[in-house]
Amino acid sequence: MAKELTVAIVGATGAVGTKMKEQLIKRNFPIKHIKFLASARSAGKEIEFDGKTYTIEEATPDAFEGVDVALFSAGGSVSAKLAPEAAKRGAVVIDNTSHFRMHPEVPLVVPEVNRGDLKEHKGIIANPNCSTIQMVAALQPIREKFGLTKVIVSTYQAVSGSGVSAIEELREQSAQWEAGKNVEAKILPAKSDKKHYPIARNVIPQIDVFTENGFTYEEMKMINETKKIMHMPELAVAATCVRVPVVSGHSESVYIEVENDASVNEIFEVLKNAPGIVLQDDITTQDYPMPLFVEGEDPVYVGRIRQDLSNKKGFHLWIVSDNLLKGAALNSIQIAEAMLEDNLL
Repeated sequence: MAKELTVAIVGATGAVGTKMKEQLIKRNFPIKHIKFLASARSAGKEIEFDGKTYTIEEATPDAFEGVDVALFSAGGSVSAKLAPEAAKRGAVVIDNTSHFRMHPEVPLVVPEVNRGDLKEHKGIIANPNCSTIQMVAALQPIREKFGLTKVIVSTYQAVSGSGVSAIEELREQSAQWEAGKNVEAKILPAKSDKKHYPIARNVIPQIDVFTENGFTYEEMKMINETKKIMHMPELAVAATCVRVPVVSGHSESVYIEVENDASVNEIFEVLKNAPGIVLQDDITTQDYPMPLFVEGEDPVYVGRIRQDLSNKKGFHLWIVSDNLLKGAALNSIQIAEAMLEDNLL
């Protein structure tokens, strides 16, 4: 019988937290006891899980006493304050925010790519950015076989990446357009930035705020996280991150350059046998990944694989995945599963 654990979810009512609950049930994660933690404002409310009703408790340091695994998805400030407290009390924290991702002593893990890094944890493990996860999951088997020297990615990211409120704003704006009313924008491209633009009937070439080098924080996350996860500080990576009017499912156009000679067929074969990857690439039947059809699906889908016309070591790929699943909740649960299998819990 599998070891049963006490699990805590911080931020269970959000878009990712909701998916975490679903994944724990779907994957039959061995739970002895579960508790749901939130701010004092939400404490006392009820929440459903696996046919039972639970009362949400206030997320305080002492609430983590006796917890084996703490899944955090309630914002960086909450993680910064409470994740170290949870770890101090013996919980292994799997944090879905960006707060700890680039901390040198915190493993940043996609199990199919760098599972071995879990052994180095000191109580906190970071879940990478959603767009980074699906890209490195697809690139790792190619890198293992042919090497990797350059990555240039343009993303087409769904509004669910900005939370439930962004999904509602897309729906409200679509209705406003149809009714001929003024379209109101309050959230995108970044709630904290000076200007906001409609996402309905639009594409916004900004996710998060800009840094001094002209890249956004989202783009810098992809660049820096890819190098850390793959243990390749020398890898040339560039990113342009774009928000599109899709509810769920991030898409990416990725150009890579490999170290050793490869063919499209050889890359096909590598991806066919890669864990967590579905190769969907048949241009004769117009078969390729699309967010409409991968929503709710666990794998990362890859298609439109082409050799570059001017560089025989250059290849183009189209990568699509449900950003709330493999890009967030599922990867978090897979980290916990891997730790169980490797006797790290």
